[in-house]
Amino acid sequence: MRCPFCGHEASQVKDSRPTEDGAAIRRRRQCEACAARFTTFERIQLRELAVIKAGENGMARREPFERDKLIRSVSLACRKRPIDANQVEKLVSGIQRQLETLGESEIPSKRIGEMVMEGLKHLDSVAYIRFASVYRDFREARDFEEFASNVSEVGKQ
Repeated sequence: MRCPFCGHEASQVKDSRPTEDGAAIRRRRQCEACAARFTTFERIQLRELAVIKAGENGMARREPFERDKLIRSVSLACRKRPIDANQVEKLVSGIQRQLETLGESEIPSKRIGEMVMEGLKHLDSVAYIRFASVYRDFREARDFEEFASNVSEVGKQ
């Protein structure tokens, strides 16, 4: 494992343990050259996933699935909310596991967005609305009003 501080190729594993959801192994490492410590995560990858995005002029674009990109977008929706990083990690791990077990190697971005929306709906209504505002491309305040009125109805059920 390359050191993120000095770029040296060798490091020693000082501690290993499973993450809370059991989906990864967390390893504390120490660089043999500069003695800096850093953390790595190992995850099982069942298959290579590609995301199909609707491009301009109806042309679809194909991109590799990036777990970190999904974590960033969910974290942004959850910013300044009472949601910790472990909850975001657990949500994203669940979505990734579902995607990998679908049996498809190409997944439309719309499907991933719907999975995130479903997860956030049960986690935090404000984060749900924030994500929806970007995902569904709200243009006016009226779009927020209409969507938010449906969210409060969902919470009452």
